[in-house]
Amino acid sequence: MRLVDRTEAREIDRVAIEEIGVPSLVLMENAASAAAELIERRFPGARRVTIVCGGGNNGGDGLALARQLTARGAPPAATLLCAPAARLTGDCGAQHRALAAAGVVVREVDAAAVDAVRDAVARADLVVDALFGTGLTRPLAGWLADVVAVINSARAPRLALDLPSGLDAGASEAPGPHVRADVTLTFFAPKRCLALLPAADAAGEVWVAPLGIPAAALTGIVAGERLLSAADLALPERPRDGHKGTFGHLVVVAGSPGKSGAAVLAARGALRSGAGLVTVAAPEAIRAEVDSGCVEAMTLPLPADAGATLGPAAAAALALAWTGKDAVALGPGLGDQPPIAAWVRELAIGLELPLVLDADGINAFAGRAAELRRRRAPTVLTPHPGELARLLGREPPRGSDQRLAAVRAAAETTGCVVVLKGYQSLIAAPGGSSALNPTGNPGMATAGSGDVLTGAVGAWLARGLPALEAAHAAVFLHGLAGDLAAARAGEDGLLAGDIAERLPEAMRRVRRLQARPRRGLAFPAAGAEVALLAGGRARWRAPATESGTPR
Repeated sequence: MRLVDRTEAREIDRVAIEEIGVPSLVLMENAASAAAELIERRFPGARRVTIVCGGGNNGGDGLALARQLTARGAPPAATLLCAPAARLTGDCGAQHRALAAAGVVVREVDAAAVDAVRDAVARADLVVDALFGTGLTRPLAGWLADVVAVINSARAPRLALDLPSGLDAGASEAPGPHVRADVTLTFFAPKRCLALLPAADAAGEVWVAPLGIPAAALTGIVAGERLLSAADLALPERPRDGHKGTFGHLVVVAGSPGKSGAAVLAARGALRSGAGLVTVAAPEAIRAEVDSGCVEAMTLPLPADAGATLGPAAAAALALAWTGKDAVALGPGLGDQPPIAAWVRELAIGLELPLVLDADGINAFAGRAAELRRRRAPTVLTPHPGELARLLGREPPRGSDQRLAAVRAAAETTGCVVVLKGYQSLIAAPGGSSALNPTGNPGMATAGSGDVLTGAVGAWLARGLPALEAAHAAVFLHGLAGDLAAARAGEDGLLAGDIAERLPEAMRRVRRLQARPRRGLAFPAAGAEVALLAGGRARWRAPATESGTPR
């Protein structure tokens, strides 16, 4: 699902209303209906709902919600309008008139009546923010900033409609005072600020309501990132008459004395991602450790120099090993000595099989990123921020916008698909395509987690997926496996092996979601399914469990 900014959100509205012919009041009614349904499902014990409305379309959503709740037999305890009713126009004015006709009292609030908001918020079981949504174009100030502070002081949960008031839909930074929501119901497409830190911290859980806007309204919206979801993954089926060779043979070139675990974890990540065969090519000195660490993988001992590091003789041995193989994972735990780096560069450039390059494989190209353009087969790079900085010869990226710019620059410079690992890993391809992954948790910041991901990417390359699709599948499933592992054992003490072990379950859950008819409140915000499947702390929420039962 595409992340959009304020301009793009308004263009979607315009196309839906003016070109497709969906009346704006219908969209507002659909937004209010989705909000009422979410309140019933997510806050079933809320009996005293306070709705704080502004004078624009977001306020109109709030006023329509007050009428919808009243029609459902649960009228709000307080509906507050932070604008002169006499000046309301358009759909917001129409909703105010309809609410008055339904006999619902709306209290006008101004600078002298902020205490009325404080009193209503203090008594509420749920506070709904319908002040500004995407309509704000400047930092909040004055008495309206005071209203936001009052909303944030609530002991009750806070639900924001479209986005927490005070945020800029397209910015990763909050421009000024803003609502800190526990849950945000955004409309049609997730706004960029709801996914990118630090602004995303103000959104809490994020749900998406489609409002009945046809997908055609997104035509021409090409800028910005995608938010990955299970629906985006192209997972090949396993035919009933398949055999080991059907599902790809991956060669993992990894490991050195003291780092045999990197090779083992990459092999386990590949096998748990469904690769039919895995051969670990590692220095002879660590062959026994690799054999015992992953008995399902085959090993190819490589000749090494006196320091048990790889060199030209190993390259010659590998040249005989490529026949019948489908992909290669290169780099974890190899070491970063200059002779190894030179050997890795020569091997990577000359190899004509799909390749995932990680760790010391990426470090070998530090300051030489453009050389990777010489590769003639699909290639995925999986750096962490430090490795990406060394690759590009720049400072490590900090913050969401810098990370996005850096991963896009790396994809353009290298001609490869690049995965920037970390919280909400980013995936970029040459030409500007980029995606943000919503799965994963802080417990995955543990030694070896990246090695498991390397093996997973290699497995999907070996199984025949194009580089970008392999990266999407591996990153999403790796994060979901981490969420599943954390749901069972907690984030503290999570091990990379735990992530590898949960990969089959992650695939099973995704396949089940892909096969399930979509129903309920909203098309899940891309990645929303994760919270339900893992039972963890994922921020993006779907409307129902796998069985369709409301949460």
